[in-house]
Amino acid sequence: MQLQHINLDQLKTTKINVRKKGGGDVDDLIPSIRSLGIVQPLLVRPNCEGFEIIAGQRRYNALKKIVLDDGEDNTAQPVPCIVMDDGDDAKAIEASLAENIARLPMDEIDQYKAFAALSGKGLSPTDIASQFGVSERLVNQRMAIANLIAPVLNLYCSGDIRAETVRTLTLATKTQQKEWVRLYKSNDDYAPQGRTLKSWLFGGEHIATSAALFDLSSYDGAVISDLFGEEAYFSDIGKFWSLQNKAIADAKERYLAEGWREVIVMDVGDHWHSWEHEATSKEAGGRVYIQINANGEVACHEGYLTSKEAQKLQQVLGGEKTEKPQRPELTNGMQNYLDLHRHAAVRSQLLSHQGIALRLAVAQIIAGSNLWCCEADPQKASNDAISESLSDNKAQSAFIAERDAVRDLLGLHDEEGRTLVAKKGEFWRSADFDSVFAKLLKMKDKDVQRVFTFVVAETLPAASTAVEVLGAMFKADMLDVWQADQTFLDLLRDKEAINAILADIGGKQTANAHIASTAKVQKQVIAQYFDGTRKPNKENWKPRYMEFPMRSYTKRGGIDAINRYASIKKQYG
Repeated sequence: MQLQHINLDQLKTTKINVRKKGGGDVDDLIPSIRSLGIVQPLLVRPNCEGFEIIAGQRRYNALKKIVLDDGEDNTAQPVPCIVMDDGDDAKAIEASLAENIARLPMDEIDQYKAFAALSGKGLSPTDIASQFGVSERLVNQRMAIANLIAPVLNLYCSGDIRAETVRTLTLATKTQQKEWVRLYKSNDDYAPQGRTLKSWLFGGEHIATSAALFDLSSYDGAVISDLFGEEAYFSDIGKFWSLQNKAIADAKERYLAEGWREVIVMDVGDHWHSWEHEATSKEAGGRVYIQINANGEVACHEGYLTSKEAQKLQQVLGGEKTEKPQRPELTNGMQNYLDLHRHAAVRSQLLSHQGIALRLAVAQIIAGSNLWCCEADPQKASNDAISESLSDNKAQSAFIAERDAVRDLLGLHDEEGRTLVAKKGEFWRSADFDSVFAKLLKMKDKDVQRVFTFVVAETLPAASTAVEVLGAMFKADMLDVWQADQTFLDLLRDKEAINAILADIGGKQTANAHIASTAKVQKQVIAQYFDGTRKPNKENWKPRYMEFPMRSYTKRGGIDAINRYASIKKQYG
């Protein structure tokens, strides 16, 4: 064999070359060839068209691409080649195989040592990249190996750990590396490797900077760069979530300002399943779902309803107007809880307004009501927790005390514990009529008026328009008779309303900080304001649900007490 310089246009590829895949992938060779030229000659042999390439197909393709990229006619450029004798295919295949197998790439450690030697002579990463014909990023990646302690390098050189583990350990501090080596050498503990190693380094949670919705300049914590990947990671996860939650809250407010009826911020890690939702326009009542992944990434799904809601919407389509499906703000249990507490407060105050009680009685006699038969309101609670909560209401206690006093006036001591007026379904105590009537005939007018007022109050229907109107007229203050309890918190279900309540009692900043927290966590924070652990944003706070008239925390509507008051106010002002 002999060395010759052969023009590029005289060289051709051959099927004998053992490299079948990757022959056209030459981007990694081009920088080196541009910088240093062809360092290793091509192995060729003559044929009828010139010379065919036995080994060096990628170098040949790289030279052709350089000529094409430069746009110059350099096909006559001489290429260093070693020329084999013509005619022996077996030897040609053997030579091609040996050349490809022998040409093994340098590993990370070898490259690091070579680059470090040049760096020690004062060459910059740019200079080193140019001299080796590689990218500056590759030089920086290899130089990052200098951060590794000797035991880690020894494990890699001995083949005990893979390159992927070494690359990840470049992100670790010296202390973390020492701890990892201790785990690796321990017979009892497990040293994470590969993908699980990154989770171990970041305490189980690694969040990339690309996940941030906020301007990275507002983050004042450290950022750890992964030179072997394309990402950097937040070292302070708490600061990240604080800024991310604020950005999510801002995004929600922007959507609402744009006219979206509802924006639902999902719990962190909850999945949004597209097959459970149908695309619905903003005008037809579609909402926005903000999905927050555990890795910090946020996805906003605009214009969707659940499949069930979308089906209901299709059923009511007609004409130009459509009924927008509503998701009630309050559960039935919560509305029952509120109705009973508000009812107790209003009818207790009714005891001091005998003239109004008389007029109310006349109105019910004329127009009728669901209780004027006459029947006492049963105050039926949905569950034991609501019943127990009502027993702690000061107004309820005061009303029961007045009931006992009225019994004394009527001489009905044997009926203690029961309502004065029979409840629906109870057998009317007609045997008592003569004695009660006789007693009333002997009573003074003021005492009869007192009994009458009490009877009117006992027959005041709970969950009625009358309760809402009288509460507003009396300017009833629920804080005089009621205080927030665990049952109230347990019955809160709507996450948007819960976050709004947190903002109401603790301030907007606190609510935004927990906008991605679960409803359970947010209610735990609210409870801390109730028990005094946290100081409320304003003194004598009470929820809008306990105001007269009642107010809501969302724009969705569907609250009976608000609708009842609005109906009568519309008619009578």
